[in-house]
Amino acid sequence: MAKIARLSGCSDWIELGFVERERTPRRLMELGIRLHLAGLSLSNTISELEKFGVERSLKAVHDWVQKADLQPASDASPDHVAVDETVIRINGQQFWLYAAVDPETNDFLHMQLFTTTTTALTQRFLRELREKHDIADAVFLVDQAHHLAAALQRAGLRFQTERHGNRNAVSRRSSTPSSGCIATSRAPISNRTSRKSERRRTCL
Repeated sequence: MAKIARLSGCSDWIELGFVERERTPRRLMELGIRLHLAGLSLSNTISELEKFGVERSLKAVHDWVQKADLQPASDASPDHVAVDETVIRINGQQFWLYAAVDPETNDFLHMQLFTTTTTALTQRFLRELREKHDIADAVFLVDQAHHLAAALQRAGLRFQTERHGNRNAVSRRSSTPSSGCIATSRAPISNRTSRKSERRRTCL
């Protein structure tokens, strides 16, 4: 299982308390869950796992996702939506994982995997998010990435740029390096709360 060494970084935001009797390496389970939630089909997810010498059935991968309880919410109407992107590496290839989260519940609203990051792809991600949820009146909480702001402006969505937003426990765990995790360049999502004490810039 030497190929597992290609996975480095951290992904502790995925809780895998159910894996005591699971023979699949924890890191590869995290990879499978992350890829499927980002839009990869079960069959394609299995194909990626096979590159690491792991053969699992469609049902096995489906069960991982269900037991991890990270399925994106449906038909939500949040007041705020935190949007962030994470760089991950699979077999040396770089991907961008987009994620939208309701910061009040920490529920995932939408996830998508792209081979690059552009304003156009961010707009596509937002269109998919709007098709799934009622977010017309939501305030989007983002960092200072220009393509995020540009895409939100073009979509006519309100957003707040946070420079010193609090990070939730998931982000704090993910920002602490640990051996044998999936490669990421930043914490997967920030808990960008709406506390008045934080300095922000609101764009309409």
